[in-house]
Formats: sequence, structure tokens, C-alpha cells
Amino acid sequence: MRKTTKLALAYIALAGAVGGAAYAENLDSANVRERTMMRLDKAMKDNDGKITFDQFSDVMDARLKKLVADNGGKLTVAQLADALEKARFERMARRIIARYDSKGDGTLTSDDIIGREKKLFAMLDKNNDGKIEKGELPNDGRDDRQWDGEGNEGGVQ
Repeated sequence: MRKTTKLALAYIALAGAVGGAAYAENLDSANVRERTMMRLDKAMKDNDGKITFDQFSDVMDARLKKLVADNGGKLTVAQLADALEKARFERMARRIIARYDSKGDGTLTSDDIIGREKKLFAMLDKNNDGKIEKGELPNDGRDDRQWDGEGNEGGVQ
């Protein structure tokens, strides 16, 4: 097979793989392509520079295939949407736990939350007087509105 034909087939396959991989990874397309190419490169190296369709298929996103299999061989929009939502919220939960978990045990406790709040409070209390004043709050740079101390935004006084 000519090199241009191989490249064309690889890009066609990659385009299909990107769609399947993107749903689960929720990554930007460049990152998905990179990860897919890394998996394909590894499969090629493991198989003397050649892979069959079955080997290629094994490299692609098994999670989508598992979802189809787990749902009797057919996947509806609602079932896929439920799986996507669950995956998204699980990723969010992992990030929150990682951000707050002070012991590194993968759990979130009231002490973890309070500890993080104390760190954030200390960062905002620029003059270390135990109080946060309006002038100590960050200005996000969008406009001249600032927090009024009551939880509301208002004009600069």
C-alpha cells in the first residue's frame, strides 16, 4: 500500500476515533488526536509496525463499545447523555476532592473545607488584621464594579 493511501486511511480512522474518544475524555480535539496517535503508535510498535483492523479496534475507545454492549447492543440518545453527564460530574467531583482533600485520602471532610477556607481567607486578608475589607478583594478587571461587602456588586464608592 502506498504511503499516501496509508496516511489517508489513518486520518479517516483517526477522525472516527476522535469522535468516540472525545465524548469520554472531554478534552480538546488536539489532545484527543495526540492521545489516539500515541495509542496507535504503541500498537504499531507492539505488532512489528503493522496492525490489523481487530488490533486497531482494540486501541479505540472501549468505553463507548462497553456502553453499547451494556445496553443490549443499542445506545439511545438519552442513555448516551446520561453516561456523558455522569462522566462529567465524576470529573468535576475528582477535581473538587483533589482541591480540598488535605490528607490525600480521596475523601472530603468538614475539616478539609474549613482548612481551605482559612487559606483563602488568609490570602484575601492582605493586611493580616483578621478581616477582609472591600479594598482587599480582587478586582476581576471586567469593569469598575466591586463587591459592596454585602454580597452584591455595585459601583465604586
